[in-house]
Amino acid sequence: MKKENLLLRRSIALLTLCATYSAAEEVGERWGTADRERAYYRIVDVPTPKDVVIEAGAFTALPDDRIAVATRRGDIYFISGIDEAKPQPDYHLFASGLDEIFGLAWKDDALYVTQSCELTRVKDTTNDGRADRFEVVSDAWGYGSYHEYAFGSKFDPEGNLYVALGLSSSYHSRELFRGWAFKITPEGKSIPIASGLRSPGGIGPNEHGALFYIESQGPWNSACSLKFVKEGGFMGHPISFNWYDYAPNMGKAPTAPKSPSNMMVEKERIPELVPYAVVFPYISMGRSITGFVVDQTKGKFGPFEDQMFLGDYTQSLVMRATTELVNGVWQGACYPFREGLSTGILNVQFTPEGRLLCGGTNRGWPVRGLKAFSLERLEWTGLMPFEIQRITITPDGFHIKFTKAVDTATGSNPESYAVTTFTHGYHQGYGGPEIDQATPSVKSVALAKDGLSATIVLDKITLGHVHAFDLGALRSLDKEELLHRNAYYTVNEVPKK
Repeated sequence: MKKENLLLRRSIALLTLCATYSAAEEVGERWGTADRERAYYRIVDVPTPKDVVIEAGAFTALPDDRIAVATRRGDIYFISGIDEAKPQPDYHLFASGLDEIFGLAWKDDALYVTQSCELTRVKDTTNDGRADRFEVVSDAWGYGSYHEYAFGSKFDPEGNLYVALGLSSSYHSRELFRGWAFKITPEGKSIPIASGLRSPGGIGPNEHGALFYIESQGPWNSACSLKFVKEGGFMGHPISFNWYDYAPNMGKAPTAPKSPSNMMVEKERIPELVPYAVVFPYISMGRSITGFVVDQTKGKFGPFEDQMFLGDYTQSLVMRATTELVNGVWQGACYPFREGLSTGILNVQFTPEGRLLCGGTNRGWPVRGLKAFSLERLEWTGLMPFEIQRITITPDGFHIKFTKAVDTATGSNPESYAVTTFTHGYHQGYGGPEIDQATPSVKSVALAKDGLSATIVLDKITLGHVHAFDLGALRSLDKEELLHRNAYYTVNEVPKK
């Protein structure tokens, strides 16, 4: 039986490989901006020893400015020298023998390690530089399949950790609490807080400190998305309803969603259902989004302080996202950032000097990057790119901030602001196309006196739709084109006037 399952998995992987590479050949570069991107954000290789495989699934900063990196193979290394101009870092093996690590956090001289089967406290009690104590903090969930990944957060201000659990497969929850999120308290209590996850890629705070996770395209998810983890909430995939009897704090299972339907309709039927906060248009942006981190480098990484940076596995790139709370509901935008990384990105982490460390692998699913695994860092060159800095919603349009002043001729012209909208079906099928496309009219634009922002008024804002911006007609004061002309804002609510 095991041999038959292995052959089946290899056959599926081979078919996926062929399909993915065909798609990659068609599109070439994802955004076509890699040559321009490197002037502002360079990619620096972080060498690894010849006998060391770093398929980085999780990072955390240590008090002595070293970086802990954990791998899919179950090893944890402490790395020093990560921020040197020409890095030749030292790798110290701290622990091994764990299983597919996708969460690392440090507290009280110990690492808290999220692996598929449990959350483990790992500590060196003899001060010889090697872990010698491995203690179970939580094993409140089941584990029996390679697909049943677990993703862990950093500690929140109250000392809680959070774990997002992948399903047994796209359509099944065969082990306890697969497809759920947990809160692990400082006392070690494991509390189920949300159901309906499918295949998370990371979990942690947004730029405002609210808990979010990455969801992958698949059943009940037509595209990848950022979702707010609401305590007591339902994230959208109903196959994990079978575990509500084991979570009395959550009450009864929600009403099952109808298929086919749409998110706005089902949100009215199902009070617990949490809508996508940021949808990443499939292929155009994320294809398999993974770990994320908030820029709190105080300007060391450029003009994107307090924004989320997210890796993408299949497309070997990094994106940005911003969120805001409107009428009590989270929503926001995503933006291209940097492509051309060497492998599939599993996780990202800022270094003490404000560089973005990116790590991953090509194991399991095919990726655009050519290396089997790599560790690289993105660093700001100090040159200011002309970019869409952030988009927020207004009662009748959007407010758009830029990193450089826009010239009056293009910035004051409504025709410079092209906006289209679309949505996706909410259904049990795998993925789904963009539907209900529309082109709202830009009625007016008000360019700020300093040229650093513009407010546009639309004839219509459509709830439940992604509003896609193409601002390629804009020019800066020194006649530059935008480095990335596109952005995508997901509208769940419109603020009141």
